Order: sequence, then C-alpha cells, then structure tokens
Amino acid sequence: MQYSDSHERRRQGTRPPFRRSRNRHPGLAEREPPRQLPKPKGELPGEFAASVFGLVNPLLQHAVAEEGYLTPTPIQEKAIPHLLEGRDLLGCAQTGTGKTAAFLLPILHRLAANPKTPVRGRPRALILAPTRELAAQIADSVTTYGKFLGIPFAVVFGGVSQYPQVKALSRGAELVVATPGRLMDLMEQGHLTLDEIEEFVLDEADRMLDMGFLPDIKRILAKLPEQRHTQFFSATLSPDVLRLAMSMVKDPIHVTISPDQPTVDKINQKVLFVDKPNKDSLLINLLAT
Repeated sequence: MQYSDSHERRRQGTRPPFRRSRNRHPGLAEREPPRQLPKPKGELPGEFAASVFGLVNPLLQHAVAEEGYLTPTPIQEKAIPHLLEGRDLLGCAQTGTGKTAAFLLPILHRLAANPKTPVRGRPRALILAPTRELAAQIADSVTTYGKFLGIPFAVVFGGVSQYPQVKALSRGAELVVATPGRLMDLMEQGHLTLDEIEEFVLDEADRMLDMGFLPDIKRILAKLPEQRHTQFFSATLSPDVLRLAMSMVKDPIHVTISPDQPTVDKINQKVLFVDKPNKDSLLINLLAT
C-alpha cells in the first residue's frame, strides 16, 4: 500500500518544520524580505544647488532629476522651504501647478530625516484626496519621488478589494494616501489609527466639500493628534473652504498660484437633447469621434 507523504511522516514520527503565519508581536509590522533599492544614476544637475530642490534629501533630488524636472514651479519655489521647516501651509492652486511635488517632497524628506521603526496600522503621514483617481496619481508620485528612499506606503480607496490595502497597512506603511470613505471604513474595522500622524495633507478641499465629505473630514480630524504638520490645498477659497482651513492650520504660510489660463476657458461645453432610448447609442458615437 502506498501512503501519502504526510501519512508516512506521521507513521515515522517526523514532521516538517513548523511555520508561524501570525506576527508574534502584534504591535510591530509584518516584515517583508529586504528588497534591493535602485541606485541613482549620474550626477545631480548644477541648477539644483541654487534652487529649492537643493534643500531636500539628495536621493529625492536624484529622483526629481531623473524625471527631467530641473526648474521648480512657482508653488514649489514658494512652499518647499517653509514646509521643510515644519510650517503649516494654506495653498490655493489648481491641478497642473506642481502642487503634488510641493507637498510630497518635504514629507518624504522629513520622514527620511527622522527614521522610526514601522508600526502596523500606525502611519506617520496621511494625504487625503477626494477621489480614487487623484489618490492613485498621488501614490504614483510617491513611487516616483521616493524610489531611492524605500519608505513604505499604502494607498486606500473604495471600489476595489480592501485586502491588498489592509496587507500594506499591516506591513507598517509610514505614509498613507486615502479617500475619506475607505479610510473611515478601515479605521472602524481597526486596521489603522491616526494617533501617530506627524504630517497631514488635505488636497482639493473645495472638491471634498462639493462631494459632501465634510462630516467625514471632521471625524478624521478629530482622530489626528494636535501636534502635527498640516498642509491645506484648494483650487478655490470660498467662505466654507476658508472656515475649514482655519480650523485645521496654525499660523500658516499662505501661497496662492494663479494659472496663466483658467481651467474653465480650456473646456468646450455642449448640450445635446436626446430621447432616453437613444442615449447610449449617441454616447457611443460621440466617444468614437
């Protein structure tokens, strides 16, 4: 009679080595096998020494240079020096002005300058965005600019499985990019807490309010520590937006960047009246042209 391998081992009194699948120290992050970080190539551009890019970690400078960015945008020029000093910021700037790098480079610089042992579900930096598309774009920028630093991060948003997001948090993500709804869900499930947040960014605050996220934002703010570094960005500064901003920031630097051409002028708007049965076919024809 033939026996299975497991049956034969039991009969002979031998067993394979026992593997523990759970973290024996729940507070610590689950360790991943060490990965080899890429190394910068070439020399830094000479222009960096005289610009605000020259103020950040050299590994960040190399990442910026490899993307072909040699000259800071106005918002980067105005914001980065103050953010590196830990000043709160209230910024009025639209998409396309370089604001993502303006808030992200100082955060990565400050995290790298003060390294700590990652703790499961307790990030040190939080970037809140209104949509999953914007959250994904910001996460791409984290990958781009932070590729030589190896700072663990997670991006969490709805509409997809939360399992990979929970796994990233359990590995000790130090920076989290999130939309309000999914962030609240994961907090309520006990997958993360915000009591260790040192750096907080609220991006596109006006869109947040337009989308009805104000109650969620207030609940998230209530979970943040009082002592933190806060950045607040909005394309417009209505009274409601300003009221929210001033409840979050302390003695902020004000930075306003006016685009050369308002976004609305670049959009052609048309209205087509169509019967409901023909709506889908018309939409398909419009997308095909």
